[in-house]
Parts: sequence; C-alpha cells; structure tokens
Amino acid sequence: MFNVIEKFVSIDGEGPNAGQLAVFIRFSHCNLRCSWCDTHYSWDGSSQVTPMSAQEIYDYIKETKVVNVTITGGEPLIQPNIEQLLHLLAQDEKLVTRIETNGSVNIVPFKAQNKTPKLQFIVDYKLPGSKMNSKMCLENLVRMDSWDAYKFVIASVDDLQASINLIKDYDLINRCIVYFSPVVEQIAPQLIVEAMKEQNLNGVRFQLQLHKYIWPKEMRGV
Repeated sequence: MFNVIEKFVSIDGEGPNAGQLAVFIRFSHCNLRCSWCDTHYSWDGSSQVTPMSAQEIYDYIKETKVVNVTITGGEPLIQPNIEQLLHLLAQDEKLVTRIETNGSVNIVPFKAQNKTPKLQFIVDYKLPGSKMNSKMCLENLVRMDSWDAYKFVIASVDDLQASINLIKDYDLINRCIVYFSPVVEQIAPQLIVEAMKEQNLNGVRFQLQLHKYIWPKEMRGV
C-alpha cells in the first residue's frame, strides 16, 4: 500500500505539460529537507494519509479521464514497491506519466524496467541554496533520455552559476529538456533571463509555477 496525501485534477503548473490538465498523485515522506521547500506538509506529519494500492491509484486516474499523470511528493522513488505502480502506468498507451523526483535517487533501475516516452522523469538538481547539494545522484545527469527533463531551482546568483556549469559540463541541453525555475522570493527572475542571454543558453527553458499565479501559494489540491 502507498501513503497518498493528495490526489486531484488541475493544470500542471510547470514542466513539459505546463498549462494542460493533469491528474496528480502526491505521496508522503521525503528524504531531503530543502531550505526553500514549498510542500512541508508532505513530510512533516501534518497531513492525513490515505493508504492506496497500485491498482486503486490506477483506477482513480482512469476515472478522471485525464491522460496526463503527475506522480509527486515528497519523493515518489523512495516509496516501497513504487516500480509496481510505474509499470502499471507505463503499460497504458493512453497515459503519459511524469515522475517528479528530487535528484537524490538513482533513476536508472526504474528506467531499465520501463524505457518508454510514456514514462518521463522530471529530475531536480538541488543547488547550493537548497542545502541539499551533497545529496544529488550525479549518475542521473548522464542517464537522461530526450523525453526526460532536468529542473534547476535557483535561489541565488551562486545557484545560477552552478546550474550553468552543470549544463555545460554534462551537455544537458543535448541530452534532455532543461528548465530554470526561480525561487521568486529569493532571486529576481529577470536576473536568470539576463544570464541566459549573456551565456547564449539556447535550449534552456525558463519557467514560473503557473499554479502559484492562479491560486494562493499555500493552497493545496490545485
């Protein structure tokens, strides 16, 4: 059984599916404690947990009639037996599933079991401002497929420079989709765009979290 704290339909606020309808499954528990975390409720014990089996989660997703699926948390890839759910979703030709993972877990074993564009990994890289930089799995940087995405959440100028170095060192633009996502309370988005222009970062996509402009940032289930 999986510990689910939220399941709902909304628009996807970021990533390859931004602006489209998606059905969200949010799991409890996370192995990181990022300084700018905006989902404390997924791991701090304040949320009610609903135990659900892989089949029950799949049935709920199908009942919504929404074809884009976002698996998030917390950290989805530390959930016991998560590969059962991922395999179930990957077998459905009508669904496109995106797994939002925090970058600390090696994605290779999960990709080996289900290597298909129907199952996409949206991988964070925790930069120095997160205080979790040392927890990153570097192997993920060279194991991405073209349909996967790396997301750099940027909270400072130092974070910005670190992300630019990583993109160049690992040739990420030619490996996968790449996003810059600002912590808007800590860095002006304009600084990131100016750096993209100065560094000629063709292929990097700047994004803001759409849902935080539609609903209050503290609101859940949206």
